[in-house]
Amino acid sequence: MVSTETPVCDFNTPAIDFKLKGVDGNTHTLESCKGRNGLLVMFICNHCPYVKAILDRIIRDTKDLKTMGLNTVAIMSNNPNEYEEDSFENMRKISTDMNFTFPYLIDETQDVAKAYGAVCTPDFFGYNSDLKLQYRGRLDASRKESAAADVRRDLFEAMSQVATTGKVHTEQIPSMGCSIKWL
Repeated sequence: MVSTETPVCDFNTPAIDFKLKGVDGNTHTLESCKGRNGLLVMFICNHCPYVKAILDRIIRDTKDLKTMGLNTVAIMSNNPNEYEEDSFENMRKISTDMNFTFPYLIDETQDVAKAYGAVCTPDFFGYNSDLKLQYRGRLDASRKESAAADVRRDLFEAMSQVATTGKVHTEQIPSMGCSIKWL
């Protein structure tokens, strides 16, 4: 497992359209996922210890953001042949077991991850209502283990600002995670 850090936010980069199969059996696009105040695009997977350490916080924060009109979509772009845990069947299982309130999509060709410039799991891309990039940073201070319960909610605070003002006014600290497992 190679740990990788995300690049800094390239503000106002437009979101890239996609058409991907979800664990719910539906096909999802950028437009179908967008909320009235923006969209959080997350590249995650099932096996990564960084994702496992924060999955409950991701679920909490995305539920809270949804009440602000900011939707979320999770995309799994890893090569599932490298980690069985990342198979479509296991994606469906974790989505059900953890009660995901957002679509969980498979990027079988990895074209979407490449187009976005995703480098690791988790990798967060926060867009405003115009689908212009405003946030590319960490969820919180967690790494392979969850940080203390009272740590600053970096992603949530930034995306709350996006939901209300369309912009982020706080420092962005890169996310860290396992490198994407390319085909």
